[in-house]
Amino acid sequence: MNTLLQRFGYHLARYLTKTDEEQESMATCSREALKAALKPGDILLIDGASRISSAIKYITQSTWSHAALVVGIKEQQSTRSPILIEADVTEGVRTVPLSKYCHMHTRICRPLGLSSDEIQQVIDFMTSRIGYQYDLKNILDLARYLIQTPPVPLKHRRRLLALGSGDPTKAICSSLIAQAFQSVNYPILPSVDVDETSSKAARKSHEEILHIRHHSLFAPRDFDVSPYFQIIKPTIQKGFDPHKLQWAEKNPTETNI
Repeated sequence: MNTLLQRFGYHLARYLTKTDEEQESMATCSREALKAALKPGDILLIDGASRISSAIKYITQSTWSHAALVVGIKEQQSTRSPILIEADVTEGVRTVPLSKYCHMHTRICRPLGLSSDEIQQVIDFMTSRIGYQYDLKNILDLARYLIQTPPVPLKHRRRLLALGSGDPTKAICSSLIAQAFQSVNYPILPSVDVDETSSKAARKSHEEILHIRHHSLFAPRDFDVSPYFQIIKPTIQKGFDPHKLQWAEKNPTETNI
């Protein structure tokens, strides 16, 4: 029975991870700028276009559906090629080249204040997990969002991202990266103080943050909204000068309306 369930989960995962090219977002910076901006220890968030990406975006109310960690830079003939580690639904934890995501909308989140040794510890944590697999038993929770959106309260939706049964050899992209940073005591989300004067919205936000403290409930968006990660804009990092932009000239026959 378990074998049959695993086979079904595997085929379902392959279906859910199939990319819809019509839904792919465009990169907002050049490939060269992205390569130049990345450093080991950076988190690369990806705006995915697969069916499972749509479900994760809906559940987390975010643009970001996937995350990968930069673990090294491969220097070759005056070019640099960042190497990433990700947790893929069908292939498990693996290394991938940046070229896999260069053409997509991405965001760089950089931790601050960590020493080179601590960054290496984070990378070693991720590297030691290469080969770990997803537990596909509960992937139907995400699949249901593609058929009919279940009436799950917002504060409980994160539970649907904690795939599997808690087996330490199973992983999801953002939870594995959260574990890696927590291994060096680096925070992901802040501690929020609320009192009787706080608004209802503030109290709900506080409850959600407390709810997702466990690494299995972190989502890609949490690295984006975290006050502890710097957002790196590759185009600006490279040295943006608005005066050098080439604007299309207005056709002299056009008239203002």
